[in-house]
Amino acid sequence: MNNNNDNCNQTIHAEISIFPIGTNSTSISNEVTAAFDAIRKTKDIKVATLTPMGTQIEVNDMRAVLNCILAAHQAVKSTGAKRIVSSIRIAERLDVSRTLEDEVKSVTEKLTD
Repeated sequence: MNNNNDNCNQTIHAEISIFPIGTNSTSISNEVTAAFDAIRKTKDIKVATLTPMGTQIEVNDMRAVLNCILAAHQAVKSTGAKRIVSSIRIAERLDVSRTLEDEVKSVTEKLTD
């Protein structure tokens, strides 16, 4: 049995939300900007989409997800945040390769007026 995790049909979607604590403002746009910039520059990221509640990424390898989390934390640390809390959701699909856009389209096509 082959346990190779480098399945060419594998698609991993993740949503990363970073919550900086201990900043001098109620605004966190500087910290979010730093985190998103670090994520989008991480190696092996196919798609990085900023949303109001986090960043959605599309990758082929779990290591890329973990590298994004590490990069985001390092970036937020560099802004001077005293504490960082993260919420991570990961969806790993092994049977077919589907994009984030495919997943949304699958639902919106089923909507009726």
